[in-house]
Amino acid sequence: MSKPTADWRRVGDKFYRRTQLYTSVFEASLELENYIVTGAPYSGAVALYRDDSKIYSVRSTQAAKGSIDIYSCAGSLIRQIPWDKGSIKGLGWSDEERLVVVTQDGTVRTYIDLQTDFTSFSLGHGADEHGVVSFAVTRYDEPRPHQLATPPRGEVASWAVIQPEYTASRSVEVVLAIDKTIYVADAAECEDRQLEAGPFRHIAVSPNGKFIALYTDDGKVWVISADFQDRFSEYESKVKTSPRAVQWCGNNAVVLAWEDELHLVGPNGSATKYDDYSFLHIVPDIDGLRVLTNDVCEFIQKVPDASEEVFRLGSTSPGSVLLDAASLLEQKSPKADDNIQLIRANLDEAVDSCVRAAGQEYAITWQKQLLKAASFGKSVLDFYNSDDYVDMTEALRVLNAVRFFEVGIPLSYEQYLQLTPERLVQRLANRQNYLLALRVSEYLSLPVDRIYTHWARQKVRSTSSNEQDICREIVEKLNGKRGISFEEVARAAHDEGRKDLAIELLEQEPRAGKQVPLLLSIGEENSALDKAIESGDADLVFYVLLQIKRKTPLASFFRIINTRPVATAVVEASAIDQDQELLKDLYYQDDRRLDGSNLLMSEALAASSLDSCADKIKMAAKLLRDTGKEHIAQVSYLEESMKLVRFQEAFEKDLGERFVGLSVNETIGKLIRLGNMKRSVKVQTEFKVGEKAYAWVRLRALVAKRDWRELEELSKGRKSAIGWEHYYNEILGAGSPKIASLFIPKCTTLSVAERVEMWIKCAMITKAGEEALKAKDRKLLEELREKADGQSALDIDRMIKQLGRR
Repeated sequence: MSKPTADWRRVGDKFYRRTQLYTSVFEASLELENYIVTGAPYSGAVALYRDDSKIYSVRSTQAAKGSIDIYSCAGSLIRQIPWDKGSIKGLGWSDEERLVVVTQDGTVRTYIDLQTDFTSFSLGHGADEHGVVSFAVTRYDEPRPHQLATPPRGEVASWAVIQPEYTASRSVEVVLAIDKTIYVADAAECEDRQLEAGPFRHIAVSPNGKFIALYTDDGKVWVISADFQDRFSEYESKVKTSPRAVQWCGNNAVVLAWEDELHLVGPNGSATKYDDYSFLHIVPDIDGLRVLTNDVCEFIQKVPDASEEVFRLGSTSPGSVLLDAASLLEQKSPKADDNIQLIRANLDEAVDSCVRAAGQEYAITWQKQLLKAASFGKSVLDFYNSDDYVDMTEALRVLNAVRFFEVGIPLSYEQYLQLTPERLVQRLANRQNYLLALRVSEYLSLPVDRIYTHWARQKVRSTSSNEQDICREIVEKLNGKRGISFEEVARAAHDEGRKDLAIELLEQEPRAGKQVPLLLSIGEENSALDKAIESGDADLVFYVLLQIKRKTPLASFFRIINTRPVATAVVEASAIDQDQELLKDLYYQDDRRLDGSNLLMSEALAASSLDSCADKIKMAAKLLRDTGKEHIAQVSYLEESMKLVRFQEAFEKDLGERFVGLSVNETIGKLIRLGNMKRSVKVQTEFKVGEKAYAWVRLRALVAKRDWRELEELSKGRKSAIGWEHYYNEILGAGSPKIASLFIPKCTTLSVAERVEMWIKCAMITKAGEEALKAKDRKLLEELREKADGQSALDIDRMIKQLGRR
């Protein structure tokens, strides 16, 4: 077992290590020097594309056809994307492992889930006319080109992008090497940073955005702060040719890469060289840098603090002592206890150090050694929280599984934490490692529905067997699984042109809200409407009806809803407020003349002009007349309505008041209030308004008008169609007891006590007494005596005495 420090190198006061991840990565026939190579972050997939600027021999017709080849870090081919869409100017990856391809004409394609499906957009700003020289994509969720300030004229030797989260302006900034100096451009301005050591052939921004590495024309590397205020180190490569690439190794070292040689430049200008490679490509990551050759895939990084603390030669840290004690325990040496006693006060710290160091090791042997040491330390402690230990063992089990060469995802522990287990499972599914994805999810208690759905979608895409067999296999596999979306699988089938399979799969989707949109998109409007109706969701039914109405002729639309009462009801309910013309067409199509007549009447009442109102009433009457004798009464009513409108039109012209829309009684009342008694009588006669109804309308109109003189004249009448007590009540309620009292003597049908009460309400106690005296009701007089005062009291006393003498 080799020591973990065997591949360490000191660079200044720091240690860096080169870990061999895989061997025999690419076939010898694959000439990496002729390819553009780019890798996804978090030890993701690697994309290769033949460099158009390199001359190579074509050995077959297939080789002449361009393709983008996607490999794992172990060299396994994941996907081959055919390419014949023009010259590629650059390849890149997003954090979600989406491949981004930019062509010379400014077209950008984004390939999702390592598949051949893509979305595209254009860079614009003249890219289609002038072409693309180089590019950078800062946001994949909102791919919108941004115009930056125009830099000065001159050759751009190199450039780099500073992400918005690392800039003071919180917007994208571009660092440009032009002539001898550096310019920083954003949307507002392009500022000269006044450097005179250029031209700078390479510019690299650190992952945390705090530092910038510049490679000069004379072979020097400068590391400066991102605000160009401080220079931290300078290194002279002493190599005449410019490196192929300059990249950061984490945030604390810069790597210069030539064809077969690397220089790793650490803090304060210290450096080390790796010159034992064949032709190489470098792929930066958040905590280090991957090196790819035909023979090997390696990971270069700063030795993590936890590993350095435990393994550094001569280390006396608690973690190092605990590891030594565990080794002595395996040898059954009594010195193991001596070591434990030596670090007894810091034993919990030693356990934590060994746990952290285990997470940083790629060799399973050393992972086990460190975890054994931690377990030994835990057993000695009286109290220790083992959560971190358990979490680390789980994480290492997952990491070792995905690092296996057949999977080829050599995640570091730091990358694993930032990537998250959920996104790692998604990457496994994208590689069609479904069994491993399921086992990882079950081990970490993660949901598995996305894995099954991904498998089913891929099954639909890649299987050419009978569609019924495919559907049966998918349903058997997914049936009973929680959270499964058959709609997603059906959509994949539809995208592949398998309409019948999509419909069959949608039958398994329990949520109508998921079924309906896809059924509409594949032209199954009737099925979509039936599913919406079955769901009982009125909003969903309404949505489907809107879509059908947009796509189909009106007659076809009505035929569809005629056999579905719920759909018809929804159309009626919505159209009454939003589209009455549609409602008219519906009633006409269904021969629903009564409903059509009612709709015309409501429009007539809301009409802004008399002519329009009359025309609509006439049309409503015609519809009812066509129904036969069943609605003769309604026809008569409508004809009277038309006559009323004509009367009201005349009243409006003569009196300048609004009458249209009022009923017959309301029209009579308004005429009386306006003082047109003769016209009100004419309306009464024309529309055969009964005497009682007319009397009520006249009474209330006069009371509303406060026409006390006319009401006083009415009190002189001999009889009333509605009885005189109603006059009394209405007038008294309007606040005129004097006029109301005129009607009390006429209420002969009421009892003496009721008339006495009416006089009292009019505050006429003496009149009430006279009423009681006529009836010779002494008891009533005595009750009035208690309510009387002043002159009315004397009058009541007189009446009581008068009644006593009788």
